[in-house]
Amino acid sequence: MESSLPGERCTLAFVGMSMAAPGTTGIPHASAQTCRMPHKIGFVVVSSSGHEDGFSARELMIHAPTVSGWRSPRFCQFPQEIVLQMVERCRIRKLQLLAHQYMISSKIEFYISESLPEYFAPYQAERFRRLGYVSLCDNEKTGCKARELKSVYVDAVGQFLKLIFHQNHVNKYNIYNQVALVAINIIGDPADFSDESNTASREKLIDHYLGHNSEDPALEGTYARKSDYISPLDDLAFDMYQDPEVAQIIRKLDERKREAVQKERYDYAKKLKQAIADLQKVGERLGRYEVEKRCAVEKEDYDLAKEKKQQMEQYRAEVYEQLELHSLLDAELMRRPFDLPLQPLARSGSPCHQKPMPSLPQLEERGTENQFAEPFLQEKPSSYSLTISPQHSAVDPLLPATDPHPKINVAGAYCKTWSYREDALLALSKKLMEMPVGTPKEDLKNTLRASVFLVRRAIKDIVTSVFQASLKLLKMIITQYIPKHKLSKLETAHCVERTIPVLLTRTGDSSARLRVTAANFIQEMALFKEVTSLQIIPSYLVQPLKANSSVHLAMSQMGLLARLLKDLGTGSSGFTIDNVMKFSVSALEHRVYEVRETAVRIILDMYRQHQASILEYLPPDDSNTRRNILYKTIFEGFAKIDGRPTDAEMRARRKAATEEAEKQKKEEIKALQGQLAALKEIQAEVQEKESDAVKPKNQDIQGGKAAPAEALGIPDEHYLDNLCIFCGERSESFTEEGLDLHYWKHCLMLTRCDHCKQVVEISSLTEHLLTECDKKDGFGKCYRCSEAVFKEELPRHIKHKDCNPAKPEKLANRCPLCHENFSPGEEAWKAHLMGPAGCTMNLRKTHILQKAPALQPGKSSAVAASGPSGSKAGSKIPTPKGGLSKSSSRTHAKR
Repeated sequence: MESSLPGERCTLAFVGMSMAAPGTTGIPHASAQTCRMPHKIGFVVVSSSGHEDGFSARELMIHAPTVSGWRSPRFCQFPQEIVLQMVERCRIRKLQLLAHQYMISSKIEFYISESLPEYFAPYQAERFRRLGYVSLCDNEKTGCKARELKSVYVDAVGQFLKLIFHQNHVNKYNIYNQVALVAINIIGDPADFSDESNTASREKLIDHYLGHNSEDPALEGTYARKSDYISPLDDLAFDMYQDPEVAQIIRKLDERKREAVQKERYDYAKKLKQAIADLQKVGERLGRYEVEKRCAVEKEDYDLAKEKKQQMEQYRAEVYEQLELHSLLDAELMRRPFDLPLQPLARSGSPCHQKPMPSLPQLEERGTENQFAEPFLQEKPSSYSLTISPQHSAVDPLLPATDPHPKINVAGAYCKTWSYREDALLALSKKLMEMPVGTPKEDLKNTLRASVFLVRRAIKDIVTSVFQASLKLLKMIITQYIPKHKLSKLETAHCVERTIPVLLTRTGDSSARLRVTAANFIQEMALFKEVTSLQIIPSYLVQPLKANSSVHLAMSQMGLLARLLKDLGTGSSGFTIDNVMKFSVSALEHRVYEVRETAVRIILDMYRQHQASILEYLPPDDSNTRRNILYKTIFEGFAKIDGRPTDAEMRARRKAATEEAEKQKKEEIKALQGQLAALKEIQAEVQEKESDAVKPKNQDIQGGKAAPAEALGIPDEHYLDNLCIFCGERSESFTEEGLDLHYWKHCLMLTRCDHCKQVVEISSLTEHLLTECDKKDGFGKCYRCSEAVFKEELPRHIKHKDCNPAKPEKLANRCPLCHENFSPGEEAWKAHLMGPAGCTMNLRKTHILQKAPALQPGKSSAVAASGPSGSKAGSKIPTPKGGLSKSSSRTHAKR
């Protein structure tokens, strides 16, 4: 059998108790021993392998609501060990372990022994016998907020029990790798009973065959005759939830109940049974108050601790008085700190005949009666009813009857007629406004807390007018009643903390009107100056949305968060970047679209205020993340906030740029076509001028002057045929194919680029390497020599300053082959590249000089003279294997 108990938020563990003396566990009651049933076995701690300060293993000997139990040392070695000695040699039937909520051992082993082993007592060699082990869950499912109660059924005889704790489960709370045990309970019976039970079984068998029936059929199936029955009062869960005094009274009443059953006094047994059930709830409530008091002491909130102590004493006194009134317990066994007068809640003139409301530990706002019609042992006609007036209840106090003739009957708040409930709230509001300033603080606080109790109840009312009346009363209490009487912030905090949960619940109501009213009031209340400084409401709004919460509730919470963030910001309001972003990012996974949409708006609003601080809570902005439409929306929203183009805008810009480039390309083509047409016109004009120049030459011939063409025997109309326009050489082999071969291999004015294998003019080689060559990206220009240099060599080239500085273009030409400066002009290029005293690095010239015979002076001069100037008309010449380039086309056109 396994069960989980709710964990507490404070270090005082709320686990219950039994009536045990310090240093020992609960003592079994006599009736259990008489009936020879398994019962709680007391024990003491013999040894332990170690403990953290303040958490000794001896804490396990006490069962109470505020016990902390045992904890191992920090960063201890495993396994850890605890040895227990039971008060007597016994047969163990059941072991119960209450584990810590996060200091959890992965496995606990059990060993038993009749006596201590030799390392404890040197003259005894008894060793422990292994019984087995249990595994504990890691508590991940509960978020380490619950404790596991593990029950193990065994059958072993001995007096010493050893527990071995293995390595802890790892979680984010257990930073010191400790293991702990809050409580352990041993249930069994004395070992001597085992022999007697065997004898009893033999006697019972003999009686059966002899026909004797010693058992009462009416008791068959009840605990009274079962030897293996374990009383719930011996269970660890009972001890760890009950107030010690009340637990003692419950056990006494349980003994009397069994005695009454044996004596067949069933009416009295029935009253005792009901009283025990009621007292168990009383004990649980007192146990809670004790834990709350200890928590307040830990926080050094001594006013609250004092208040809890007074509540416990009042509540305990009322319960004990009721028990004494009905003679259910001897008066001398009850501790009564002080007597308080019991005042009725409602007068006979109440407009609503309300039944008395018991303040026994029922759920809050539950009004039921526990009445019994059976008479007492004294044969009184009255019935048993353990009733406590609510005005003295520890948690649900109502207004104190300070006026002997009150004009207001607050019991109207409980009437079935909604108009009475509304009138009661309005009357209460008026009464609070009329309370004088000099009223004692205690009375003011009690009145306030009673009023808040009624407000909380009225907020849950399904009638709109009652709901609205409760909101008006709450606003009056916070903004007028508390400031008027100068009550502390604790009272304001009490008002908010008691009402905000139910108000938030109403924001998920099926009625749209109620939802809007509740949400608007929460926003209004959060902006009260008395409430804003407490930072309570923001902490509720950033609680993660529950998966099973209603759609309206989730949407209302998101809407409230968005609105209050704009009103309060993330300064000292209770909203922080951390809690808002964690909540919003988790809300992006919600099933409701409106919730996700609001979460996106909140994240964008946070980015406007905090920019880069928000990004650490979001996944990286990449293509995978942007597949999620929500994150795509978020990151595009960030871009708009930053003034950056979004993806859609970037695509639009790229498309526009592409269209613009295509348009520009078309315009360039059009412009080039126009330039080509202009060149054709210029070519036609040149040819026309050349034809006009033929006439004067003919006249010169007639006058005795011979033109070069005629001197060479060439007709005028064929002057440019078989002529290289770059070097001026004429040859019969210079057909169209012959010229291409000449350009590619032999023309002294041309060269082949070593990088793209294109034929270019030597005079434009530097410009080609920098702007036209296929490898142009690998060249840079030296600012000293103005030549093209490999980029990787350019820094060293510039640093060493070995190059010959270039002169301005108007003053000199620069040869890219020999790197020399020479006189400017086109004719100077021919002289430098073709003349014997010119460029020494022109390989074509060197090859011709070495291979071919020298030209005749007359012919050389004639060829040189016949070459046209302005040879830059063709800067690129095609290779024989390639097609014509634009420049070569122009060359052939000109030729």
